Amino acid sequence: MTRSVALGIVLGIGALSAVAGAYQAQQQEPPKVVEVEKLKDNLYMLKGGGGNTAVFVGSTGVVVVDTKLPGWGQPILDRIKEITPKPVTTIINTHTHGDHVSGNVEFPATVDVIVQENTKANMDKMMNPPGFGAQASGPTIFQQNNGKGMPKHTFKDKMTIGKGADEIDLYYFGRGHTNGDAWVVFPALRFVHAGDIFSGKNLPLLDTNNGGSGVEIGNSLAKAHAGITNVDSIITGHSTVMSWADLADYAQFNKDFLGAVQAGLKAGQSPEEIAAAWQLPDKYKGYAFDKTRDANRLKQNVAAVAAELKK
Repeated sequence: MTRSVALGIVLGIGALSAVAGAYQAQQQEPPKVVEVEKLKDNLYMLKGGGGNTAVFVGSTGVVVVDTKLPGWGQPILDRIKEITPKPVTTIINTHTHGDHVSGNVEFPATVDVIVQENTKANMDKMMNPPGFGAQASGPTIFQQNNGKGMPKHTFKDKMTIGKGADEIDLYYFGRGHTNGDAWVVFPALRFVHAGDIFSGKNLPLLDTNNGGSGVEIGNSLAKAHAGITNVDSIITGHSTVMSWADLADYAQFNKDFLGAVQAGLKAGQSPEEIAAAWQLPDKYKGYAFDKTRDANRLKQNVAAVAAELKK
C-alpha cells in the first residue's frame, strides 16, 4: 500500500468518525417538545422548555407571553403556526429570567417586546456586563444576538394594549420573585398570566439579585388579588392553571412564612435554626414541599428574608 493511499484511508476514517460523532451528538440532544393546552378558543398554554408560555390569538395577530429557554423560540413559533396563520406581533415578558426571555431572539425583529420598567433595567444588565446576567462561561443570549429580542416598550404600574376582545391589561403590584413581575390580564377571557411571582403552590422563587423580596411578596400577591377584577383563572410560571382563590391562598402562605421567620428571629434563632425547624403548616398540605428536596430553597428563602429584615 502506498503512503498516499494509506493517508487517504486515515483521512477518510477521520471524516467518517467526525460525521458519526456529530450525528451521535445530534441524536443525544433531546427533542424540543412543546406541549399545547387549549384554555379558551383563542388562548393557549405552551409547556416545556422553561416557564409556561401563553399564546393569545387576537383579531389581527398573536401576543406571546414568555418565550422559554435558549433554542425554544422556533419550536414556539412552529406550534403557533399549527394554531393560527396570524403573525406574532407582540411578546410580553413577565420578568427577566432566561427560561422566560431567551426565546425572544428567535422571533422576527419586527415583533414588539413589552416589559415592566424594572425588568427592562434587569435585562439591560444581561446586555452590559459586568452586571447580573453576564455569565463567566460566555456572552448572554442577548449579547450573542446583538440585542435582538430586547424590550422596546415598558410600563410602570399599568398599561393597556388593544381594545374590546383584544384588550390586554398589564399590571405591576410590587416586588416578589423579582422587582419587575408583570401580571398579564386577558379580561375578555377572565385569565391572567402571573409568571414566577406565582410559579406554583410551593416555596417562592426569590431572586434577590434582581430585586426579589421575601418580605414584600405576600403583600404584592395580595395587592394583585385585590386589584385585578373579573378573573377566574391563572397561568402560573411553572405549574398548572390555578383558580383566583388559589392566589389569595398563596398570598397568605407567603405572609405566614414571613411571620414564621420574624418569630424565629425574635426568639433569638439563627436563619439556619429557623429553616431546620420550619414545617409546612397543615392548612397548606396540598403544596409541593419536601423537606429534603427543597432544603436548599428553604434555607435560601429564610436567609433572604432575615437579611432583608435586618436592613
